Amino acid sequence: MKESSPSLVRDITSNLDQTLRPQSWDEYVGQQKTKENLRILLTAAKERGHAAEHILLYGPPGLGKTTLAHLIAKTLNTNLRSTSGPAIERVGDLAAILTNLSPGDVLFIDEIHRLSKAIEEILYPAMESGVLDIIIGKGPSARTVQLDLPPFTLVAATTRISLISSPLRSRFSGGTFRLEFYAPEEITDILEHSVQVLNIKASRPLLTLLAGRSRATPRTANYLLKRCRDMAQLANTDITESVVNKTFSLLGIDSAGLTAQDRSVLEIIANKFNGGPVGLNTIAAATGEEQATIEDVIEPYLIRLGFLERTPRGRVISGDGVTHLNNL
Repeated sequence: MKESSPSLVRDITSNLDQTLRPQSWDEYVGQQKTKENLRILLTAAKERGHAAEHILLYGPPGLGKTTLAHLIAKTLNTNLRSTSGPAIERVGDLAAILTNLSPGDVLFIDEIHRLSKAIEEILYPAMESGVLDIIIGKGPSARTVQLDLPPFTLVAATTRISLISSPLRSRFSGGTFRLEFYAPEEITDILEHSVQVLNIKASRPLLTLLAGRSRATPRTANYLLKRCRDMAQLANTDITESVVNKTFSLLGIDSAGLTAQDRSVLEIIANKFNGGPVGLNTIAAATGEEQATIEDVIEPYLIRLGFLERTPRGRVISGDGVTHLNNL
């Protein structure tokens, strides 16, 4: 096994995703424009001694939104309090979180698009004026109590920015930043870092092979690396091309990074519906997948590869998509 630099050696007995997460801006590969904007915003706020303005991060899953929230808190030298939209079910849940913040804390809300409208209404004055309005009682005897909150920075993440209301979006005065898919070279660089952290051995050409099937997403790339590591460990060897190819075969991942579920969508459109167009409901019924899974997880990558097209009449498989299926 390859020995890592002491600065990169970490406790890998805990959650591996947390272990592989970049611990500094230098380790965070890609997203250069977003990083530069955040650097200016955070540095200026830190020099003024003020809490940074609220920040909204959006983009497909696995691109590093949570990691950025951790780095923002680390840059501001403050605590990170994490929660998610689905976890905040009642107004009291949000009130408890906000009133327990310390001055300057970073509050990270993942999947913020899943907050209810009632909770959004409570969040508006908290973000804009630093106060929490609580209604006590019901009916004519109800009254509003206003509590002052410590200055804090809300960092929110979402994969569905269109589901966030305009009033809430407008209150992210620090900026709204979209995270883009990664280039193959960036994914390879990320994997080289992960190899060092995990203290394993793999050549750059092999990491490039993994990067090519990672769907341009660091989370997927690290997942493939960990599965290759498991395969190599059981074979009592380093990660070799044979190990990588066997891992791909067992996971059902083809040369374009498509999974069995991806190919199933293409095959059904091509074979059962003569290439389309076919509606999303029909595809979901034929594949047994939920519509939301097809629309949010499967289709974006197929469209990005040029294998699938969305038309007013339905989904259509492209010539490239047919060629890919024929070459399998």
